[in-house]
Amino acid sequence: MTTSRFDSYRPPEEGGRRRRRSSVRGHATGAARDLARTGRSWLNRDGGGRREAPAVPDAEFSDYYGQPVIKPVPWKHEIPLYLFLGGVAAGSGLIATGAAATGRHVLRRNSRYTAMTAVVLSGAALVADLGRPERFLNMLRTVKLTSPMSVGTWILSGYAAFAGVATAAEVARAVDVPERGVLGTAQRTLALMDAPAAAGQALFAPPLAAYTAVLLSDTVTPVWFESRSQLPFVFVASAAMASGGVQMALSPVTEAGPARRFALIGAATDLVAMQRLEQHLHGLELVEPLETGKAGRTLRLARLLTVAGGLGTLLAGRSRLVSVASGVALAAASALTRFGVVEAGMESARDPRYTVGPQKRRLEQRRAQGAVHDSIVTVR
Repeated sequence: MTTSRFDSYRPPEEGGRRRRRSSVRGHATGAARDLARTGRSWLNRDGGGRREAPAVPDAEFSDYYGQPVIKPVPWKHEIPLYLFLGGVAAGSGLIATGAAATGRHVLRRNSRYTAMTAVVLSGAALVADLGRPERFLNMLRTVKLTSPMSVGTWILSGYAAFAGVATAAEVARAVDVPERGVLGTAQRTLALMDAPAAAGQALFAPPLAAYTAVLLSDTVTPVWFESRSQLPFVFVASAAMASGGVQMALSPVTEAGPARRFALIGAATDLVAMQRLEQHLHGLELVEPLETGKAGRTLRLARLLTVAGGLGTLLAGRSRLVSVASGVALAAASALTRFGVVEAGMESARDPRYTVGPQKRRLEQRRAQGAVHDSIVTVR
């Protein structure tokens, strides 16, 4: 048997005097008397008791050996750029389909070119983050409906395929080729495929705009996970105002009416959705990453540009200069929103209190609802 200098340690007695009990019965009687009078006894930990103080204080968790509880994603600028360009591509596809249906030829052409360019650049940014192109191709080998990444890869690929056909049909329409021969046959074939391709592009556009929000929310990053009900609305609205803003800058004022209305709806929805997201996170004490630091500055600038661009859009129908300036402001606001949300999520992963805090609140909610046996830490 081994001993140490701590074996003889005893906490100080109240009043500096030692009281002796003649038997075990005396101890039990004293504990019962203390419990009846104060609700605490020397046997319980919380009270500290009249006999002994707790040997170990309650733990205040701050980190795990100096490291975050969860590992922040190692993303750089490629992923926020990928999110932004995907939104521009999705919204431009919808605008192009509407322009084709209403006979706005210049708006249709510009929107199709924008959609194709944006989806190619978006895919390039994703591949740049993955490191090697074959990693993207490997994700196409299977379809896993429970994986947002797998589903998103197929959505991006499907949209790109329809956008490619629609863009090819647009290019063929602008080129004079002989009616006979291979080129003439290809031109007629593309003309027949134009309408189905436009319909397919419009069908894949909304999922393309929204799935990236699901992709972020499906992680353990606190800000993204807790925003899973609001973030899709933010991303879809941001995509609408970005694509509408780009077409306001590229297309004539006389044909950009649908783009202006699309951008205005997107800007208004974005402001409301971001406000609801912040209110939701404020109740969870997770709003600080969105309001402070680099993410806070980015999102404040994005909100300012959204308001300025939205007000300018109301007057853009009379001035080409105002239309271009407002469109650029809205597109920049959309890009800054994506960068700010990504940065806020990464910051919340670095600080352990944003991970432990929501877990403790959910634990207390389960306890309040009477669910005390669903986890070892909730057993009473």
